[in-house]
Amino acid sequence: MNTIDKVVQVEIPNIKDPRGSLAVIEGDVLPFGVKRVYYLYDVPSDAYRGGHAHKSLVQCLIPISGSFEVLLDDGHNQKCVMLNKPDKGLLIPSGIWRELDNFSSGAVCLVLASEVFDEDDYIRNYDLFRSLKA
Repeated sequence: MNTIDKVVQVEIPNIKDPRGSLAVIEGDVLPFGVKRVYYLYDVPSDAYRGGHAHKSLVQCLIPISGSFEVLLDDGHNQKCVMLNKPDKGLLIPSGIWRELDNFSSGAVCLVLASEVFDEDDYIRNYDLFRSLKA
């Protein structure tokens, strides 16, 4: 299996009724305990976010509103995933380069992370990332 194949979409359990939908993340929906939550919003349509990989942190990206694309790279293979359904998250393991772009107007990306912020966990230079993966 390619490392890129470890990036998977996860179903977010939800309850739908005439009053609207309720998405619930608890128990074993994610394979990690959530230690950090943040969200991206008001991202201009011509801007991108991400542009890094993590040494150990695992993340789940959820498009709460609107849509955006996620470019994934394991150093050997690339794939692009469109996220546009709030009941589907994208589970990104450590060691995967990610770039988020093509945000629609009003898009909100919720990020659930396995660890608190640690600058030492980031690989922000793509050439360094590629050399570590070689």
